[in-house]
Amino acid sequence: MAVSLKEKVCVVTGAARSIGLAIAEMYCQHEAKVVMIDINPQVDIEAERLAKEGYHVKSYVLDITDREAVLKVFDEIYNEIGPVYALVNNAGIVDQRPFDEITSEQMDLQMRVNVSGTLFCTQGAIRGMKENKAGKIINFSSKSGKTGSALMVHYSAAKGAVIALTQALAFELADHKINVNCLCPGITDATGVWSEVSKGYIHNLQMPRDEVVDRFTAKIPLKRLTAIEDVVEFTHFLTVSGDYCTGQAFNITGGREMH
Repeated sequence: MAVSLKEKVCVVTGAARSIGLAIAEMYCQHEAKVVMIDINPQVDIEAERLAKEGYHVKSYVLDITDREAVLKVFDEIYNEIGPVYALVNNAGIVDQRPFDEITSEQMDLQMRVNVSGTLFCTQGAIRGMKENKAGKIINFSSKSGKTGSALMVHYSAAKGAVIALTQALAFELADHKINVNCLCPGITDATGVWSEVSKGYIHNLQMPRDEVVDRFTAKIPLKRLTAIEDVVEFTHFLTVSGDYCTGQAFNITGGREMH
C-alpha cells in the first residue's frame, strides 16, 4: 500500500532548478512539507513561488560540502518542521575533459560535491528516520557511475562511489527500517547537466549539437533521451512504495544501461 506524503517532511537537494525543482514540486502536490536546498540562491525564489501557491515549503541556500553547516540546517529542520521522512540527494556537479587534463582540484571537487555532500546530508537526515523507524533515502548517481563515460573519468568515479555508498548504507540502516536506493539516469534532456555535457562533447568531439544528440540517442533502445518526468515518477515510487527495495541502483536510461 502506498504511503501518504501528507504532512511528511521531504527534503530535496539541488532543488533550485531542473530535476530537483521538479521533484520538490511533485512532493508539494502530494501535500508534503517540502524543504528545498541548493547553493544557488534561486532556490529561495522557487520556494517563495510555491509557498504563494499554498504549499508548505521552506528553502535553504547551503553548501552541502560544509559538514558543520549541513548538520546545523538539518537540526533546524528537525526542530522547526519535523523529522525527515524522505531525503533526495539530487545535488551534484558534472565536468568533462580529457583524462590527462584532470587536475587534483577537479577530482577533489567532484568527490566533495557528489559524494561528501550526499554523505553529509544523509547524516543530517537520519536522526528522525531512526527515531520513527521509517525513512526513504534516494541518492543520485548516473549511468556513468556504472559503466563510465569517456571524457568524464572523474565524474564517473564519483558517481560510482555514490552507488557504493548507497549499498553500504542500505546494509547499515536496514534494522532501522530505512530504505536507501540510488537512481542512475541516462542523459536527461532539458537539464543543466546535459547542457554542460553537450557543450563538452561539442567542443571535444568537434561536432554540432544536433549530431551529438543524434549520436547518443541512437545508442538508446527506446530512442529518446531520459525526460525529467521519468526521474520524478521513479522518485515518487521509491518514496511512497518500494518498501522491499533497498541498496539498489535503478537505471532510468531507456535500456541504454541494463545491469
